[in-house]
Amino acid sequence: MTTISTEIIAVGTELLLGQIADTNAQWISKKLASIGINVHHHAVVGDNRHRVEEQFRVSNKRSDVIIVTGGLGPTEDDLTREAFQQVSGKELTEHEPSMEMIKSYYDKKGMKMTPNNRKQARVFVESDVFENHTGMAPGMIVPFENTTWIFLPGVPNEMKRMMTDHVLPHLQRLTGEDRIIKSVMLRFIGIGESRIEHDIQDLIDQQENPTIAPLAQSEGVAIRLTAKAETDDAALTLIEQSKRAILNRVGDHYFGMDEQSLEEQVLERLKEQGKTVAAAESLTGGMFTDRLIAIPGASDACRGGIVCYDTTVKEHVLGVESRLLNEHGTVSEECARAMADNVSSRLDADIGISFTGVAGPDRSEGHPAGTVFIALSADRSGKIPVEKHVFYGDRNAIREQAVLKGYELLYHLLK
Repeated sequence: MTTISTEIIAVGTELLLGQIADTNAQWISKKLASIGINVHHHAVVGDNRHRVEEQFRVSNKRSDVIIVTGGLGPTEDDLTREAFQQVSGKELTEHEPSMEMIKSYYDKKGMKMTPNNRKQARVFVESDVFENHTGMAPGMIVPFENTTWIFLPGVPNEMKRMMTDHVLPHLQRLTGEDRIIKSVMLRFIGIGESRIEHDIQDLIDQQENPTIAPLAQSEGVAIRLTAKAETDDAALTLIEQSKRAILNRVGDHYFGMDEQSLEEQVLERLKEQGKTVAAAESLTGGMFTDRLIAIPGASDACRGGIVCYDTTVKEHVLGVESRLLNEHGTVSEECARAMADNVSSRLDADIGISFTGVAGPDRSEGHPAGTVFIALSADRSGKIPVEKHVFYGDRNAIREQAVLKGYELLYHLLK
């Protein structure tokens, strides 16, 4: 198998300004990994011809395959072709089939085509051109100084079609062997990155194939397992062996794989057990319920929620006794317990969950910002555990952490 050094360059000032995220590079990298090709560099450059040329020269010296996305449109700031022409000295010509497609588009729309649209049909002489069936500008593969240059539109659906139909088959032929790289993400909650790494350190030290990489994320911790093999099945077998070894150590914190979210796992278990949940939300303001009902099928298990941000709503809508509120306050274990119990009763749910606390930035009822009480009433048993937590960050960060902790507690209750 031929090993090739691959690079992805995204062209567009909007990427540097943060107006849009470069999801193209992420998607391309995953697709290349699936056929055994490693990406060594990602680069983003704005719509400035001098800087694009400079990046092209640097990339041409260090990479065997360079995939460029963006800068192929009709406007003056679409400079990818012009920059590469300056670097390579290659001649541009109009690709007649693409020009006909562009004209046909405007004819069907009953619109007059502006002259600058002809720019989109320009390709390099002797390049391998592939037509754009979902947009206008064609893609192309251009050899230059022992490097394969691949130019693709920046529009994601156009790029993905060309990658799938033309680029991936071409690169598989280039490598000379069908070898794949398979990655999965194991997802954990209620354990920190340093703790999980400590618990599996010997497995990390011994790793060869698959590789093991713990990753801290906004919602818990993930472990990425990456295996190389001749087939999907062989790679998945290697991954499964490592997965079992890891879960033997930290399986109590494991909740799912890849894109599975914690709330999806909670909903699945609620449905499996034929149980329903209702939420009483003060500082979280409906965030817990919103995340649950965003999942298809949530109506089977979610009875609803009561946003009881104001004290009078806790008392008059949710039914928390005024005596309790006066004695203990709204930010208290006693209030959280009553909220969870009452919401499960009023909304006829098997499980009630409640959130009350201080989102900040100021103290409230003598408690610092970040103080949160979360209660779970389970199956009307009368036993309602309450947990107190202190979270850090701004208001939204505190609220999001509270919701995540609520899902963690509910997941373990159902598990």
